[in-house]
Amino acid sequence: MGSRRDRCRRSGRILRKGAPEDLPPAARGRRGDGAVVRIGVIGAGAWGRNHVRTFASLEEAELAVVADRSPEVRRRIARDHPHVRCAADAAQAFEDPSIDGVVLATPAPTHARLARAALEAGKHVLVEKPLALDVREAEELERLARKCGRVLMVGHLLLYHPAVLYLKRLLDEGELGRPLYLYCERVNLGVIRRDENALWSLGPHDLSLALFLLGDGVSDVSARGAAYITPGVHDVVFANLRYGDHRMANLHVSWLDPHKSRRVVLVGDRKMAVFDDMAAQEKVRIYDKGALPDAVGYAEHLTVRSGDILIPKIPMSEPLREEARAFVEAIRTGDPPRTGASHGVEVVRLLAAAQASLEDGGRPVPVPGAPAP
Repeated sequence: MGSRRDRCRRSGRILRKGAPEDLPPAARGRRGDGAVVRIGVIGAGAWGRNHVRTFASLEEAELAVVADRSPEVRRRIARDHPHVRCAADAAQAFEDPSIDGVVLATPAPTHARLARAALEAGKHVLVEKPLALDVREAEELERLARKCGRVLMVGHLLLYHPAVLYLKRLLDEGELGRPLYLYCERVNLGVIRRDENALWSLGPHDLSLALFLLGDGVSDVSARGAAYITPGVHDVVFANLRYGDHRMANLHVSWLDPHKSRRVVLVGDRKMAVFDDMAAQEKVRIYDKGALPDAVGYAEHLTVRSGDILIPKIPMSEPLREEARAFVEAIRTGDPPRTGASHGVEVVRLLAAAQASLEDGGRPVPVPGAPAP
């Protein structure tokens, strides 16, 4: 008999191996019987409680169990959601054959271990970012999910934000022209962490965003930062992603800043866009601005073009709710989600390269498999 890692269970059965499309509908996560998708949430603390709230109100799914080690958290869940079973151990959710998928909203160092256990138990998994703290672990999880025919989705929330999807549509339709660079600012005073630095805590949001808007093909990453509060834990990080075709993405993350900012600037060779997530309304502005070469005599001059500013009307919906719906839909259909395992692995690769650069004084670190600049 093979090791536990070689076994993918569902409802107490060991699934036959093969590509997901070779599995029967139920084994692919499709509820062929029309039953509601049953979800378990592991970790209901500061962020996990939002997953509990979201799935409890989602028509497409049933929140069946919440697992958390804290008795106080379990009492709160029992009070607010009396029809939801509470458990002290994640294994109780993993071993329940009626649970289709689990959401892992636990500290980052536990992500890989819990995701592996859930996949081996035959569950579909939505794990909070980052997927893992090690590239090899992330790649192993991607392979395991494929072998088990299970959805492995990462909670890169910004990719479900209507404003980000609007920016992506502008790029795809050529409205901004050829993308040149983007920069992201994600700063605030707190929450200060000790088990992960600002790069791994805040950086996944903007690295995921850069991959979504500019695509893959990052050739190298450089990063500098400083640890002012806890020795060895960087509170502020400035990172640069360089693409093989000279595009760039820059990010500034910090939990030691006097103001809260969540801003993305995207510059194309025709127009420019700004996404300010702290704005109550008018989150996106499109600037009809640019610089055009203009040959005059024997010299090259630049003509600066400044046109209108467009504030588009973007219907808003809660990104977390859209992410939850995407997870349920992926379980039902077997179609890969927008933030599937491969996307999560690529983000971890960029994080690892940035961390290596941080530890080496900002030296550019090549990204494995990327084209040379």
